[in-house]
Amino acid sequence: MANNAGDSTRSPGFPGSAAPRAQATVYGHPRQGPDRELKKAVEGYWAGRVTAGALYETAAELRRDTWRRLADAGIHEVPTGDFSLYDHVLDATVMVGAIPARHRAAVAADSLAGYFAMARGTQEVAPLEMTKWFDTNYHYLVPELGPDTAFEADSTKPVDELLEALALGHAARPVLVGPVTYLLLAKPAPGVAADFAPITLIDRLLPVYASVLADLRAAGAEWVQLDEPALVQDRTPAELNVAARVYRELGALTDRPRILAATYFDRLGEALPILAKAPIEGLGLDFTGPAAANLADLAKVGGLPGKRLVAGVVDGRNVWINDLEKSLATLATLLGLADRVDVAPSCSLLHVPLDASRERDVDPQIARWLAFARQKSTEVVTLARGLAQGQDTITAQLAANRADLASRAASALTRDPAVRARAAAVTAADTRRATPYPERALAQRERLGLPLLPTTTIGSFPQTGELRAARADLRAGRLDAAGYDERIAAEIDDVIAFQEKAGLDVLVHGEPERNDMVQYFAEQLTGYLATRHGWVQSYGSRYVRPPILAGDISRPEPMTVRWTRYAQSRTERPVKGMLTGPVTMLAWSFVRDDQPLGDTARQVALALRDEVLDLEAAGAAVIQVDEPALRETLPLRAADRADYLAWAGEAFRISTAAVRPDTQVHTHMCYAEFGEILAAIDDLDADVISLEAARSHMQVAHELTGAGYPRAVGPGVYDIHSPRVPSIEEATELLRAGLAALPPERLWVNPDCGLKTRNWPEVHDSLANLVTAAHTVRSELTEHPTT
Repeated sequence: MANNAGDSTRSPGFPGSAAPRAQATVYGHPRQGPDRELKKAVEGYWAGRVTAGALYETAAELRRDTWRRLADAGIHEVPTGDFSLYDHVLDATVMVGAIPARHRAAVAADSLAGYFAMARGTQEVAPLEMTKWFDTNYHYLVPELGPDTAFEADSTKPVDELLEALALGHAARPVLVGPVTYLLLAKPAPGVAADFAPITLIDRLLPVYASVLADLRAAGAEWVQLDEPALVQDRTPAELNVAARVYRELGALTDRPRILAATYFDRLGEALPILAKAPIEGLGLDFTGPAAANLADLAKVGGLPGKRLVAGVVDGRNVWINDLEKSLATLATLLGLADRVDVAPSCSLLHVPLDASRERDVDPQIARWLAFARQKSTEVVTLARGLAQGQDTITAQLAANRADLASRAASALTRDPAVRARAAAVTAADTRRATPYPERALAQRERLGLPLLPTTTIGSFPQTGELRAARADLRAGRLDAAGYDERIAAEIDDVIAFQEKAGLDVLVHGEPERNDMVQYFAEQLTGYLATRHGWVQSYGSRYVRPPILAGDISRPEPMTVRWTRYAQSRTERPVKGMLTGPVTMLAWSFVRDDQPLGDTARQVALALRDEVLDLEAAGAAVIQVDEPALRETLPLRAADRADYLAWAGEAFRISTAAVRPDTQVHTHMCYAEFGEILAAIDDLDADVISLEAARSHMQVAHELTGAGYPRAVGPGVYDIHSPRVPSIEEATELLRAGLAALPPERLWVNPDCGLKTRNWPEVHDSLANLVTAAHTVRSELTEHPTT
């Protein structure tokens, strides 16, 4: 089939067409539905309450509703293929046939059950590793590849979803993870040498993408979007050469749709001239935040003559309204740099909630400043109209937007002079513990009296339906405060009794009163606001409601002391005080964009410092300040990282530095690649750090040792993101692997993360096996003390 990439009649708005010069589009959209219908259907399928057919129908209804709403809003070209039952990178793994060997039989027997087995594992088979999608709070499933990987095209999902949209009369653009990003996100499969580079498989992968592109062209695709966000990171010359070859060869195909290479999250940098010169028809660039540098960079390379530019001028990752006049100025400049400029959010709208209009409880003044996915789509449409037809056509929208921006800038809700004065008064002495770690470790060992390989958990225990119902009843007035407190106290009693019986050494109160590890604190701090419907996908069927950070932060009163003190009264064993750290409070919130993040982090840190000192005064000997987001918030470009790590580390230390030497400070981090921030982890100066290690086979323990990390470490031996129960043997082997990297006096035994999402039977059996494994390895150490 001839390549029709130059046929202007096939794509409205392309050069030579009579359609408007600028059109509106989006890269992707939230998947869950207005009331999280997808979550309910997926979890119902897992529980056996929903058939596969019913699950597929729910998914199809959600897609149809999304496309209809986008089209009704004025979006000219809707995305397809961005929808996923679990994760779009896992969907790409299925599309290219890179099914891990251990899952092939399950996938062959039942493709849907096998798909979820790759995501969640089974009792017999481990899932794929999960980690953060660039610097967002979304988790993807990491492809496992090796020298023997054989790819095979399966176009079923992208083709079927394209046909659905076309049948409904939509102009549609399939969205795929690009081949370069797919390989750069992958890791060596189990048993493959750690230095294997998946990018070396590009010659095998390219024919698969060529086949999928041909199938999409045959199904009626005018354009296909290949997402290449990995190219906004620092890349080696060899990786950039691969990118150049990939888009040269894809562009040379004669049987394909037009190709839009979409990049986002940061400036494209060294890869910009490569994609600008490639024989493809379109390029998507982010022009928000640090990616605003793309504007000057694009001018330097001579623009995109003959190409379509999709300009991401509406922030797709935050919830504040767009400055329409500023975006129009950027778009006007871009008109001179490409043959066609279309308007879009900076990235997929997957990262923001669905609809701000449903938030009826938000202060009306603040509500004027908010834009979720549906509102951002409207902003995109407004900008496209103004660009194509002139600003006179959007005069009313510009005036309203100008007034809303001025309202926010002048509002007293955003500034507290006392908070700002306290933050300005912080000194260097406030940011460091006075006693060095070796001396603290001795004092803590004497105070706590713990055995070798002490066992603990990360904090939360299962959030049962009964607990969620009690919180709902309290909000609705069906349960008074006294009755709710009785319910929480009874749950803490049960959790403490369970941990004592299981034999854990350092206990937690289980966090039954907490709805979310960030939202719970945000609701008790000034400057934050919570939403009712602001759900955002974190991974799979796990959705969170990030609070919105609108003003200056302070702590009116203690937040955790009451229930921590109560839990400690029920046991002689130490109970950890549990807090969420300042960086994570920012990373898992929608932060204000009107001041530097470091300034906001310092405000949060000072509020947490007050809580830490109150916990210590209440008798807490162990206090955990979780920072699972420290790595995920790391800037994508190395040149931008030093400043971030400086203020992030300072914020953590401000939170913890004032405690006594014999108070043990823990922190926790979960799924991420830690190699790039090992020095920053050391600089936190926590006494104990717990990290994910079960899926990555203790890799992080060896990384920390290799970096000379001097303090205690709890590398997880129980993967809580899977329903499978690790056997005693499995946990024992992981502990032995940990001891190959760390001395026993610095090794803790714990799960990877909190247990909130697991059920009680899984937790009971898994923790029993964890404790037994610890006892087994302790005995080995006693019998063979030199090993």
